[in-house]
Amino acid sequence: MSMRISELAQSTGVSLPTVKYYLREGLLPAGRATAATQADYDQTHVERLRLVRALADVGGLSLTSVRRVLQTLDAGDDQVPYAIGEAHTALGDAQSGLHADPAAPPLRAITLLQRLGWYTYDSAPALGQLEAALDAVDQVGIPPSDSVLDSYAAAALSIAETDIDGIPLDQEGAHGAGIPGGAVGFVVLATVLYEPILLALRRLAQAHVFAQRYEEPSRPGH
Repeated sequence: MSMRISELAQSTGVSLPTVKYYLREGLLPAGRATAATQADYDQTHVERLRLVRALADVGGLSLTSVRRVLQTLDAGDDQVPYAIGEAHTALGDAQSGLHADPAAPPLRAITLLQRLGWYTYDSAPALGQLEAALDAVDQVGIPPSDSVLDSYAAAALSIAETDIDGIPLDQEGAHGAGIPGGAVGFVVLATVLYEPILLALRRLAQAHVFAQRYEEPSRPGH
């Protein structure tokens, strides 16, 4: 089904000036030219536009980071370990808000992973994020104990196993599920779009545990 740019904007709930901006910036592919100043768009444009908005609005990525993610998705890859590395590299520290010193090796983060027995690679962006996070909590006087870090690591490992178990190993299956970029697409999108769910659940869980232990809990809808 083809549509004009105004219909594309209307069907996705994105303003027409924003759609035109995405076209100029290359975040949205050009439509099929029908005249010197007119073009038709189809369902692939609808899906790409919704993806861009999800990455920017839900994932909180800058348009520069959105562009990097889209480039990774468009490249695609059915090599799952490589896909995961590409996904995390593309995302970088866009979501964490933590900016590690690139000149300083993340020694504490590496030491922690070695103690946990986790595999990683030296260029992993999350190493710098972890180092910066550990420095930040130290500076405000609430350094985590080894037992706290171990508990966090165990929870993270369980979540990671759920994430990896959900990766569509079959490129065709991934595309069939409407995921651009196959395995790398799944990893990127799940990382960007599921992390807000994880963060919200953590906060709600804190409220739940506190209410259970210290006050009469109130339940949603009551």
